[in-house]
Amino acid sequence: PFHLRPGAHGEVCLDCHGPDIGVVLKRRFVHTPVRTRTCTGCHAAHVSNERKLLGVTRARVCSTCHSVVPKQAVSTHRPVAEGRCTDCHDPHAAPYANNLVRDPASLCAGCHPAIAQVASAPYRHPPVERGCAVCHEPHGSGRAPRLLKAPVPALCVGCHRAERLPGLHAGYPVSGARCTSCHDPHGSSRQGLLLETVHPPVQKQNCPQCHEPPTSKTPFRTRRTGSELCKSCHSARIAQMLEKNRVHTPVAAGACLDCHAPHAGPGRGLVRASLLKVCGQCHSDTIRRQDVSPTKHKPIASGLCTRCHDPHGSDAPLLLARPDVIGLCSSCHDWQRHSNHPLGDRYRDPRNQNLTLQCLSCHRAHGTEYEHLTPHPGKELCTACHAGGLKR
Repeated sequence: PFHLRPGAHGEVCLDCHGPDIGVVLKRRFVHTPVRTRTCTGCHAAHVSNERKLLGVTRARVCSTCHSVVPKQAVSTHRPVAEGRCTDCHDPHAAPYANNLVRDPASLCAGCHPAIAQVASAPYRHPPVERGCAVCHEPHGSGRAPRLLKAPVPALCVGCHRAERLPGLHAGYPVSGARCTSCHDPHGSSRQGLLLETVHPPVQKQNCPQCHEPPTSKTPFRTRRTGSELCKSCHSARIAQMLEKNRVHTPVAAGACLDCHAPHAGPGRGLVRASLLKVCGQCHSDTIRRQDVSPTKHKPIASGLCTRCHDPHGSDAPLLLARPDVIGLCSSCHDWQRHSNHPLGDRYRDPRNQNLTLQCLSCHRAHGTEYEHLTPHPGKELCTACHAGGLKR
């Protein structure tokens, strides 16, 4: 009694779902199970723990037929890793090849707006015009990070003939160098797809100022090592940093390249990346604390670490940009309108008489598990000092 009528298969489903699926079937690209009316290839006929009566989880349904990620993938597209196949593909039918829900360019731009913006710069990398899949695998790469089809520079010399590159780089044999240390692979406002900030010797093609000449057996060896090389131009600035009472560890160690790129960078000061990434290399706990805090301190959320800290050295604790905490905070916050709580050198912290009352007595600049960046919830914040009740 439970047998389908002869030849029915998915046609039985269309008895109820015909009006909806009929519109889908008019699209140009139809998923094979839909075209062959094999609905039960993906959906359970009667009951399922998954939404839309899927037989198993969405990712497992797709992977039954589609093996899209290499077994030992170096990088995997996040939607794929999280089983969100339908973020990019329509499981029934679509107007675009491979059942994509939108045209490839706008589909990628929907999740990668920053790259899409760069790709519309005055100077654009020609492969970008042809589509992201020229250089990137859409699901996963077994050869390189960032879904690249091959590691840099092998990917680059696939189009840019290696023998021509020295003539464009002051005679240096750069075919084995990392191209993205100077060039943006998507687009730039600078000719040659150079990153937005270029070190003056590089801009002038005066590479021998820092490196051995291109005719040397070791042309990329620097004339000096560490900060000693940087001092040849920036001695006064480095001396000023080292005179501070507190010096940032990379500066004290002469490790300028921990934070700065030697050739070109995406922002001011040749900083290697956004400050959230650069500072997060060592201060990942601080970044994570901000991420989970219900109140976001705007300078951190915006990656403006140097709004409060001097990245090289300071005479103030915690490398603060100003020695006076109240003065530093009041550059953004009008604390006198915020509270009439006594603050300043005249008032001692009752929890520690060595400290005066200031903004950090009640707030944590990098975030806490409570609102308003406070270290205690509600009244507990006040009773930490006023255990016997509030007194004026």
